[in-house]
Amino acid sequence: MIKAVILIGGPQKGTRFRPLSFDTPKHLFPVGGRPMVQHLIEACAKVDGLKEIFLLGYYQVDNSLNSFIRNMMAEYNVNIRYLQEYTTLGTCGGIYHFRDQICRHNPEAFFLINGDVCGDFNLPAMLNFHRSIPKSEEGAMTVMVTEATRQQSLNYGCVVEEKETHKILHFVEKPSTFVSTIINCGVYLCPLNIFNQVAAVIKAKQESNTSETGDERYADDYSDLNISKTNDDLPEILSLEEDILTRLAGTDHLYAFHTNQWWCQVKTSASAIYANRNYLKLYKENQSQFLSAKSQDGPEIIGDVWIDSKADVDPTATIGPNVTIGPGVRVGAGVRIKESIILKDAMIGDHSLILHSIIGYNTVIGCWTRIEGTPSDPNPDKAFAKMENQTLFNKDGKLNPSITVLGSNVQVPSGLLVLNSIVLPHKELGRSYRNEIIL
Repeated sequence: MIKAVILIGGPQKGTRFRPLSFDTPKHLFPVGGRPMVQHLIEACAKVDGLKEIFLLGYYQVDNSLNSFIRNMMAEYNVNIRYLQEYTTLGTCGGIYHFRDQICRHNPEAFFLINGDVCGDFNLPAMLNFHRSIPKSEEGAMTVMVTEATRQQSLNYGCVVEEKETHKILHFVEKPSTFVSTIINCGVYLCPLNIFNQVAAVIKAKQESNTSETGDERYADDYSDLNISKTNDDLPEILSLEEDILTRLAGTDHLYAFHTNQWWCQVKTSASAIYANRNYLKLYKENQSQFLSAKSQDGPEIIGDVWIDSKADVDPTATIGPNVTIGPGVRVGAGVRIKESIILKDAMIGDHSLILHSIIGYNTVIGCWTRIEGTPSDPNPDKAFAKMENQTLFNKDGKLNPSITVLGSNVQVPSGLLVLNSIVLPHKELGRSYRNEIIL
């Protein structure tokens, strides 16, 4: 039996994804017409013998999360549970906190997946590779890796491996100097014995805290304190990358599984547009029925497009390539949309133009309006180039050109231009904007 754990974080994370994460947790944000985490659940469901998936984070349970889990269980016929942390415990502390649930029924191993990664994940092939690793009493952990450019590798966890065996000899998280072009994809296959390693790290941290303060304290001892002030001191807060992988590297217990398929992290709104395009491309290759097809009485479709069945798109509109349109959206006559995501219940007036943009929930765009952003795609002239999750501002304090994002419930009157800008929710624009953040 195999299990899977998907780390979905919490409301304090995903700050670079704002304002989109104000209304929807990032893991539920629709990319390719489906919530981001659904793509990961679907990849897990393709693994034979996978019986249970845990979503692990510190979001408060609400109706949207419960409804999503019920729908996913029905669609993929796999048991899915949400495990809520009492505080953010890092990429490894959470799985240790819930180790009893993960180890229940003694699974062979479990996948551990960061919830902000997107890609074409062949998890069955990864499992087969994992099973081919020479067995030891302590077990071995497998890390999915891919290749990046020399410069971009500094933004990721870097892996040095033994070419013949794929044994990981060295691992450094976001190094300051070049280490390797092989990078960590944030997808792991873990033996149950990993919890022994985690326990050893926690014990070492506890002993370190005791020697420094002379007063050993555990997570339960902080009830009288402001937890936000002491999080970094809790020994249970662990980074898988920095606390575990760095220790396992150079032993016989850490191996690299290579993928040359599409992969990216979704850290910013621009990366959501890039992921949207690539998921639509995957639909074309593997699930073409999911894409919207051209019809005589429908809009003109160019390239890969997904339009929800509950959306109302005028037949004179031109949509695509690489566009998703959510339920309840109304698209007027003569509208042109390209390389964009239109979220639920948005309305786009006649003859408006939407390019390289994300239009938020319930946002209303008038007629003859132009909403345009600048694409932030990987450099096509560089082999293995990845998406640049650039900061909002450059070193001169100016806004970096990127896609345009309209938050939820924004009102854009007719005839305006919004270029390379970010508009927070519930704003009514009175003029055109270029390269601005409208607070």
